[in-house]
Amino acid sequence: MAEALLRQRAGDRFEAYSAGLAPTTVSPLTLQVLEEIGVPTDALHAKNVDDYLGKLHFGYVITVCDYAEQHCPTAFLSMGQRLHWSIEDPLKVQGNEEETVAAFRRTCVETDLIIQTWLTEQL
Repeated sequence: MAEALLRQRAGDRFEAYSAGLAPTTVSPLTLQVLEEIGVPTDALHAKNVDDYLGKLHFGYVITVCDYAEQHCPTAFLSMGQRLHWSIEDPLKVQGNEEETVAAFRRTCVETDLIIQTWLTEQL
């Protein structure tokens, strides 16, 4: 979600990548809420942090959940300026379909706000 939002909001100012510690697939609800606000999702797919280790250097390494902050490989976190945005993982929300979709929408709005604020600070 954060990768797609950053790509959309930053334009060509940053090249955004994302990766997980144990990736599976991009949640259909992530795709749904991004598409609801007009953010392209075509290029999104789950990637492992190991795919990038030793292959790319990043100006910024941003973790967006507390688990990633605590467990991300140290070598990866030392690649660039390190930032942590503690954002609720909507996959952890237990509830009916309406409550789950609402959690994904909240996370999308929160992530988008954090990204837009951060981008404004980068000017």
